[in-house]
Amino acid sequence: MQDFPAFETVEGRTDLGLLILADHATNRLPPKYGDLGLDPSAFERHIAYDIGIEPLIRLLCERLGAPGVMSCYSRLLIDPNRGENDPTLIMKISDGAIVPGNYPLPPQEADFRLTHFHRPYHDAISGAIAAIENATGQAPLVISLHSFTPVWKTIVRPWHAGILWDADPRAARPLIDAIRALPGMICGDNEPYDGALYGDTMYRHCMRRGIPHALVEIRQDLIGDAQGVSDWADRLVPILRRLNDEPALHRYELHPSRTGPYEE
Repeated sequence: MQDFPAFETVEGRTDLGLLILADHATNRLPPKYGDLGLDPSAFERHIAYDIGIEPLIRLLCERLGAPGVMSCYSRLLIDPNRGENDPTLIMKISDGAIVPGNYPLPPQEADFRLTHFHRPYHDAISGAIAAIENATGQAPLVISLHSFTPVWKTIVRPWHAGILWDADPRAARPLIDAIRALPGMICGDNEPYDGALYGDTMYRHCMRRGIPHALVEIRQDLIGDAQGVSDWADRLVPILRRLNDEPALHRYELHPSRTGPYEE
């Protein structure tokens, strides 16, 4: 849909070798979908987007000088962080909320959303990775930003942040160690989610190509306002800069995935 972009690219230096992604940056929908039959308050919840991530990716890209790619549509429309054959690609029920606009969903509509939203976003990521490869002659470091709720089904989550990964520890382990070294920080290792998700963004663009990567999850109450976003940018900028400056990291190195076979 020409009047509603599927993605936004944040300008940055491709020769730095670093790319930052945000799969669930916004809660917006094209006007034709209205509110998908949901109460508008649903779009202020985690089911619609990752709270705090849009301002964080913008600030990190600005401070690091690195390029970024973020989706421009709510995950309730179609989830960019799912493979095309994943049953949760277009959610009919999310965290107890029935999504009337997604059920029943004619096959033509599912294909429309794939063609106009999901695939263009992933094409933009592929293009951004290729631009870095062309500029550096090496593998980029790819960091994906997400946020998680402080409480899940009455269970309080103690982590301030979490690093998710599948089977490639090159970026994940240094990130976990660096965040844990910060005063008072509790950082999860594949918490609060497991990073092994077949067909997701990191698998599709990094795992099966041997590109170093990690998914960074930050608790939403810690980046729910401008001060929190700035505080986390202060923490992450020097960590990501040091990590990206490691020459050995920028190699293509395949690791057996826990999620499934590599695709050709």
